Amino acid sequence: MTAIKSATPTRRPAGHGGGATLWAGLVLIGLVLVAAVVSAFWTPFDPEGVFSDSILLPPGAEHLLGTDSFGRDVFSSILRGAQISLLVGTVAVGIAAVLGVPFGIVAGMNPGRLDQFMMRGNDISLAFPALLLAIIFGAIFGAGTVTAMVALGIGTAPAFALIARSGTMQIMSREYVQAARASGKGGLFIGLRHVLPNISGMLIVQASVSFGIAVLAEAALSYLGLGTPPPTPSWGRMLQDAQGYLFIEPLLIVWPGIAIAVAVLGFNLLGDGLRDRFDPKMQVKR
Repeated sequence: MTAIKSATPTRRPAGHGGGATLWAGLVLIGLVLVAAVVSAFWTPFDPEGVFSDSILLPPGAEHLLGTDSFGRDVFSSILRGAQISLLVGTVAVGIAAVLGVPFGIVAGMNPGRLDQFMMRGNDISLAFPALLLAIIFGAIFGAGTVTAMVALGIGTAPAFALIARSGTMQIMSREYVQAARASGKGGLFIGLRHVLPNISGMLIVQASVSFGIAVLAEAALSYLGLGTPPPTPSWGRMLQDAQGYLFIEPLLIVWPGIAIAVAVLGFNLLGDGLRDRFDPKMQVKR
């Protein structure tokens, strides 16, 4: 008799999902991190200076990626620009987590009117994308890196709140949480001891994805003149400076574009890989 194969999809063992995706993301992020660390101590040329004798030079032995319209070495600017991208991503995600996670946990631990009231407010906040909020903040408080970081952090917080609330509601139905509540443990103890550690996986995934979005948003804001001000190198600002020389020196747009793509893709791949590892649907107990 011919054996009939089961049509049931095979699930990955716990802790072994998304290996290739995870490592690919880590490698790309590692490149950005190395660029940021190296540029803090060394760059081939001053990325903030103006050199009138070396304007729009093509790639060569002295200037690996050429020079821009101010004579600045493009490779040096790419290296230094990684610092701004990582700084904005770190601070924005940190602000979003500090604001959104406690909000979501409190809502998830108090089902009923309080939860409904809090989440309606969160839904209203979601109607304002982080990039739009950053533009509004720039118009009110003035454009700059700090303004961009704060605005992106506040705009991303509702997403963290949704994730935290969803995870909290799942954890609150567990027997050990019910036992803790029955023994008289307070909400703060339950939130810190039982809820937060058990939702940390999904929060890490959200942080990784949000980091990539923050890097892309910072580049967009700098391109619009609402992000990092000159002469500090920023990948988005480099795109803005290069657009006037698209048909003269098109590579000036290519290099910062590649840098942005590597950073964003790296964090997205990291998030996908972590999601495969932390998602219970992709795991099976041995």
